[in-house]
Order: sequence, then structure tokens, then C-alpha cells
Amino acid sequence: MAEDQKQLFEQVEGLLGSERRAELGILLSGERSSDIAEIVELLADDERRWIFDILPRETSAEVLEKVDAATRADLFEMLGTEELAALISELDADDAADLLGELEDEQKNDILPHLEPDHAARIKVLMTYSEDSAGGIMDPVLVKVGQDATVGEAINKIRAADIDEDFYTIFVVDRQGHFLGDVRIRYLITRPENTMIRDLVDTNTIYVTVDADQEEIRNIFKKNNLIVVPVLDKHHRLIGRITADRVIEVAEEEAAEDLYAMAGTDAAELESFSAFHAARVRMTWLLPCLGGTAITAIVALFFKNVFIQADLLYVFITAFAFAPMIAAISGNAGLQTSAIVICGLATGDLAALRIGQVFAREVRVALLVAICCGVIGGLICAVLPTLIPTQALAGEGETPVAQLTFAEHADVVAAFGTAMFTAIMVSTTLGLLLPFLFRRIGIDPAISSGPLVTTANDSISVGIYLTLTLLLVR
Repeated sequence: MAEDQKQLFEQVEGLLGSERRAELGILLSGERSSDIAEIVELLADDERRWIFDILPRETSAEVLEKVDAATRADLFEMLGTEELAALISELDADDAADLLGELEDEQKNDILPHLEPDHAARIKVLMTYSEDSAGGIMDPVLVKVGQDATVGEAINKIRAADIDEDFYTIFVVDRQGHFLGDVRIRYLITRPENTMIRDLVDTNTIYVTVDADQEEIRNIFKKNNLIVVPVLDKHHRLIGRITADRVIEVAEEEAAEDLYAMAGTDAAELESFSAFHAARVRMTWLLPCLGGTAITAIVALFFKNVFIQADLLYVFITAFAFAPMIAAISGNAGLQTSAIVICGLATGDLAALRIGQVFAREVRVALLVAICCGVIGGLICAVLPTLIPTQALAGEGETPVAQLTFAEHADVVAAFGTAMFTAIMVSTTLGLLLPFLFRRIGIDPAISSGPLVTTANDSISVGIYLTLTLLLVR
């Protein structure tokens, strides 16, 4: 928290609970809703009640929208249905739809009848679209004119428009409502009033369809330096617009979702301050990982029995001591590759969309990494067992523990170096191909670098290592 924000919080705390409500209202009246939202997140429920009682309804609505998900969930419980409906009515339809999307169906049905019919109708339409699509993030309120209008008529349309946000273009449609293009505001200002709009329209305007994914929209804004983009339905009719500030929010949401997925958790854990809620969300991801590690244990136990039958248990014990090294290094190598691919897919880089080009580059990188790790790891495997002589582990009068012969030790080292090389190549291939596969079947590619795939790589790498050890030593 910045120093000025910390000072404001201390002032608010000093006034809360006192009889100086008017003074608190004056203090908050000069503050941005985003700053007030940060303070509300740090307060107890009874103190939040004070804040919402003091603030004007419009400011309270903005604060409700800007607080984090966990705080908002608590506020939903604190605010009654009518009060919550009054606050939502102050928000634009797209923001109101986002808030209502966080409520249970029963709460939504209780709130919607309290809203103005036109406002409720716009919200209901937005809620029919996927929250990650253009329809889910668009604002249905916009300024549009027909192609037969004049500049003077367009300017009058702007003056009469019910839009409280800045805008830089107006959209142009034909007589059937089909989208034709846009006209920059500067043209309306600099052209005579009797100029026809059809003579000014830019027909090469970039647009998105209502079902376009929000990540794709973010990339369109980034590549073309857009401020606003129109949204069209399947019949090419204009139904909304998406502004740059909304895309910034989308970018933050997408980045956070990818980080949560790569860490093996979910943004849902932030919807509540409850430790039990967060633990439940994390365990949803960790339980499959426990199952995966159990598979790795089964692989190890299977090979232990095979080594015992071959009277090579002492070889297994020495070799298995280095299995975590292979699993960790190969897993991290795969994560590095998947992170590169996922970032490329998220940002829409052309190279990331061409799997052949990415594959050629990553294979070369993986070969160099695998050779280096195989050689260095092999040296470590060769040296470490000699630093702790096996005889030292046997007590006086006890039978000495069987030792590796020089040839067996060399075989274990060779198996380790070869397995390290192979496991890194396999892991890198998984890290490269799985994000593309997940993207193709409609799953967030970030999941492919989470603990589930990492755990699968452990089983594969350990299996490769012990198989090579058994084959070489025999």
C-alpha cells in the first residue's frame, strides 16, 4: 500500500465508529472509488457497512465493482436484495452482468425484477453469452448512424446519446442494420454539416464476432493499437462495442488464470477468505497429483522386485538414489518449454502458432540442454557413490553390504546419463505438444504445465531410467 493510501486508511479507521460520520463522508467524497475499494477490502463487515451507508449510491456501486472477489462475496451477503439491486442499477450493463454472474441463480432472479426493464433486458442478453467471449465483455450501449445521415445529424445523435464514457468513433450501418464501418469523431468536427456519412465511413474497420474468445480479442487490440472495436452477431449486425479499458481487465484476468493453472490451483480460491474454501480448491488439483505419484511409486516397486529377482538389489538402491534428480531436471526442462509455448499462444505470436517452426527451435535447444545435463549428471552419479563407501554402513561382525563392481558402477552411470538425456527430450516434447493439443480441443493450454503433467513426467522419467539401468547392468 502506497504511503498516501496508508495515511488515508489510518484517517478512515480513526473516524469509523465515532460520531463524526459527516467528517468521514467529506473525507471519502474527494477520493477515487478505486482507492476506497482498497480500503474496504481491509475493513471488517461492520466497518464496511458504515462506508456503504455514507457513500453516495453511484460511488458505492463503483466500489462494489472494484473490490476483489472475496470482499465482494462478503458484501453480497451484507447487502440486502433491494440495496444490491439499487447499486447494480447504477452500473453499465456489461459491469452489472459481470456482478450478477457471480451470484447464485436464486439471487439473480430476486434482483432482476428490481431493475428498470430496459436495463434488465440488456443485462439478460449479455448473460446469455459466455463470460470469456466478446458477447460476455462487450458494452451494448453505443452510437450508430445510418449511411444516409449527414454529419450534422450524426453530431445531434452524439449529443443525445446516453453514454458516460469517452468515445472516438461512431459506427455506421445500412438500412437493414448491417455494419458498414466507422467514422472518426475528428472527421465530424472538421467536415461541413451537410457532408454525407457514407462519404466518410472507413469500410476497413476491424471488428469481432460475438462468439470470439476474449484472449483473441486482446491480441487484436494489441496488434492494431485499437481503442474500441465493434461486436457483430452472426448476421453481421452491430450489437455492441469493446473498449480498451475492458481489454486491459481481460488481459489481467487471463494472466492470472494462466498463473493459477500453471501452479495447480484456480482463481476460485480467491472468491472467499475461508481457508477451508482455498484448501478445497487446491486439493481438487492435488488429489490427482497424489494419484500420479502413487503410479511413480508402483513403477519403482515393480522395478525393485525385478532387480531382486536378478540379485541386483544393491544396484537398484544405488541407482534409485539418483531417480529424483532425473525427474526434477527433466520436469523443469519440460516446464521451460511449455512456458515458452503457452506465452506464445497467449500473446498470439505467429511463431507460436506454427508448430513446425517452434518444434525445430525447441528440439535444438532441448538437445543442447539434454547433452549438458546428461554429461554433468553422469559425472555426479560417478563421483557421489565413491564418497560414501558401502563398508562403512556395516557394523562390526556384520556381513558387509554388497558393493557395486566397477563395471556395474559404470553401467549405472551410463544408464543415468542416457536416461537424463532421454527424459529431457521426452519431457520437452510433452511441454511442446501438449499446449497445442489442449488448445486444439478447447482446454486452457496453461493446464498442460501444471502439476498433473509434471507428475506424469516423473513416472515416465523414472521408468526410463530404471529400464536402462536394468538392461545395461544385466
